[in-house]
Amino acid sequence: MSLPGNAMPGNSLPRIVVLGAGLGGTIAAYEIRDATKGRAEVTVVSDSEDYWFVPSNPWVAVRWREPEAIRVPLAPVMAKKGIGFTSGGALRVHPQDQRIDLRDGTSITYDWLVIATGPELAFDEIPGFGPQGYTVSVCRTDHAAHAADAFDAFCADPKPIVVGAAQGASCFGPAYEFALILDTELRRRKIRDRVPMTFVTSEPYIGHLGLDGVGDTKGLLESEMRERHIKWITNARVASIEPGMMHVEEVGEDGAVKKAHDLPFGYSMLLPAFRGVEAVHGIEGLTNPRGFILADRHQRNPTFKNIYSLGVCVAIPPIGPTPVPVGVPKTGFMIESMVTAVAHNIASELMGANRTRCQAGTRSVWPISATAAWPLSPSPRSRRAMSTGPRMANGSIWPRSALRSTFSTKSAPAPASRFMKSSRSTCWGSAN
Repeated sequence: MSLPGNAMPGNSLPRIVVLGAGLGGTIAAYEIRDATKGRAEVTVVSDSEDYWFVPSNPWVAVRWREPEAIRVPLAPVMAKKGIGFTSGGALRVHPQDQRIDLRDGTSITYDWLVIATGPELAFDEIPGFGPQGYTVSVCRTDHAAHAADAFDAFCADPKPIVVGAAQGASCFGPAYEFALILDTELRRRKIRDRVPMTFVTSEPYIGHLGLDGVGDTKGLLESEMRERHIKWITNARVASIEPGMMHVEEVGEDGAVKKAHDLPFGYSMLLPAFRGVEAVHGIEGLTNPRGFILADRHQRNPTFKNIYSLGVCVAIPPIGPTPVPVGVPKTGFMIESMVTAVAHNIASELMGANRTRCQAGTRSVWPISATAAWPLSPSPRSRRAMSTGPRMANGSIWPRSALRSTFSTKSAPAPASRFMKSSRSTCWGSAN
């Protein structure tokens, strides 16, 4: 076995490995370290040396923010917090052996594993889709930087824009956000009147968000999009994309194609469907057929009891049937609740059950006996809080007045380093 990064050799403490270093992985490492109180070695395995503040990617795509402003080098941050770190990336997880093979040829063993990898982006499921095809993306910061170059070129020769979310997508908030950002930036550049905009989504109605609506999101978003002269197509299934042309099928309640649309575009961004990453995909008992991690209500895998998961990589069934597949978003608020549950449950297993434990989303504690060690799960109070009023993609309340102030302001978001000073922050559903 090789101990990568800044993990300390010779340490006989139990090892907790956090696989993934996005929003969920980084704050999980912080909270697990705090919850275990020095009784375990915590190591983060990432596929990147840097943390990128993904919620700012739509800003990067219109040059409201530069990529470097939303980057945080992870090694010094983790070292300062006493957390091991490697950017070697995971090649394959071997649950039976409690081992992870890394891409650099080394491996690392674990006593507990927390999977927080985020998703793989399934652009390949639609011909011509994504940065390797004919549309841009804001799912990653390098994608967003490329999208900014494409947008500059587009503004020199304006044509129609198509924005939205493809079939199977589960992260809808950023699609709406980007549509409104584009509308605002086009107005600033004084070319909005030359750019017809269409919002294409697999949702059965505008504002569904994968949650069958939250408050009056339907009325709120429909009204805002009408006011901004953005047309929309719901129950949309993208058949294929060619240079400058998107072929979309509008599906009826019976599942049959109701109408076919050929949408010309000069610039397009659709959020893709997600699937599990290659390092875990296809492991029996660990993942579902799509590659998402199976977890009980305590975020623990039912087959491999020392594996927990959180964030976008977790398998969550859809809210209900829809004519076109629609996934459930994992918001920043939800991910934080998962993180707290995972940290306290692992600490409970590590240090024994005869103690009190705080409940996720509340300040209450209750005694845990050796014969009734109920693991922590996101509390009903937390779940209620997640569904109180319309919310932005980052989990914050989304009043109508905030729409205009958010997408017409000239100010830029705070640098990413601000968000790394604390383990409590919110983010996109597509963030891990």
